[in-house]
Amino acid sequence: MAKIKPEDTLTGKDIKEIPDLLEDFSRRVPEMKKNFIRPDSRILYFLGRGSSSNATLFAKYIFEEYTGTICSFVRPHSIFEARQPLNFKNSAVWAYSQSGKSPDIVECLKKLISWGAEGVAVTNEADLSKNPLAQTAGRHILLSKSPELPVAATKSFILQLWTALWVAHCWSGCFDEDYFKETIDIIREAVGMDFSLVGRDYLENLLNAGMIGFVGRGTYNAVAADSALKFREMCRSHAVGYSAADFLHGPVGAYSEKDFVFLLSPHAELAEDLMRVRQALDLRGVKYAVLHEPKGKSPFTRLVMDIRLKITAINLSLAKGLNPDAPKGLAKVTETM
Repeated sequence: MAKIKPEDTLTGKDIKEIPDLLEDFSRRVPEMKKNFIRPDSRILYFLGRGSSSNATLFAKYIFEEYTGTICSFVRPHSIFEARQPLNFKNSAVWAYSQSGKSPDIVECLKKLISWGAEGVAVTNEADLSKNPLAQTAGRHILLSKSPELPVAATKSFILQLWTALWVAHCWSGCFDEDYFKETIDIIREAVGMDFSLVGRDYLENLLNAGMIGFVGRGTYNAVAADSALKFREMCRSHAVGYSAADFLHGPVGAYSEKDFVFLLSPHAELAEDLMRVRQALDLRGVKYAVLHEPKGKSPFTRLVMDIRLKITAINLSLAKGLNPDAPKGLAKVTETM
């Protein structure tokens, strides 16, 4: 049986769709921006699970840094166990679910709306008859019309990050619109290369690593969290994402020469906290790679790095003799109620 190329996996094909889907989303922004709501208080809440939760972390950094909007996370457990109604009047809740069908997210949003919140659904399901989250919210931001595949989320996660960038720009005019076009060009180049070359320099270390860490700061924290999730799903690796500060407050002590860490940096020169992480890794003999994207504008470069890390996960999965398209235990709709 011929060895499958990483770009020929379903996950690889999902990734190769990304540039066209980003272009399509950008074209649809004028018709969707009426749903980009935020209250006059500029206090906004996010609701999501798994990869969608990681996307809300990215959105929190972007909205707070670029638009002056205070963002917080809603945890369904607290809402369902609340002893008395919580006051969500004059607030907006943005609920993320790639399928639009996650029962706990749908039911939680219903409760929040009954307590006074306005809802927005961010999903990848165009058919509203199959999208209870969009029906509940009454406002829908459609990521794409490309069907959700039964693989670890790649295109949908990138589109969720893209959504945050466009929403921030619509609210505050914070970016040059050429940045969006430039980013698509860079991503098109990235997904057009031979996937097997991505991450090749440290693939052997990843194969032998007991633990794989991803350390980032700010928006890179969201990329670290989701990359770790995909390495767990596709590669069955013990992988964890951290902020630089959190990593230094304990987890670094568990890493040794048997492990591997990615340091995600916006620049070739490390910021002070990432420098401290590198020093701690050197002290323990931990192998690591410093990753930064030389092309593009911040914070758009985070999308490019995320894609490269997801391609690396495909390569590691195949190198382990696994099927990256069939992660054990993965369900596109997670039943948590």
